[in-house]
Amino acid sequence: MGIPTGIVETSFYTRMLPVTWWNYPVWGISAVLVGLTAATYVRGGGAPTAGPDRSSRTMAATVLSIFAVGCPICNKLVVSLIGVSGALSYWAPLQPVLGVLSIAILAAGLAVRLRGSVACPGLRPGLR
Repeated sequence: MGIPTGIVETSFYTRMLPVTWWNYPVWGISAVLVGLTAATYVRGGGAPTAGPDRSSRTMAATVLSIFAVGCPICNKLVVSLIGVSGALSYWAPLQPVLGVLSIAILAAGLAVRLRGSVACPGLRPGLR
């Protein structure tokens, strides 16, 4: 998430606007929550963990996190829809809200996964 959004400087990509202070916490918290959620899908002994399969919501929240911390004028989709001035005037102020929303969705998804694995430790996802 850090390389394609330009938070981590590389020779592959140059971010057009500087990274803001809130990009780092949103990036870090999102990465930890995505990692912990992914870990709930892996279990020793070959049996998957229990709990509802909300992988599509986790993926959507991850993409939302990427849009939240990405450079507003480097996002071709946003620029093609509302232009550079629209990206700076409308999209950039909305990004912190998207970051908080994505963290909330990821945290809720992790809570659901963990609650399901505690409540039904031997139940496979999809078998109810």
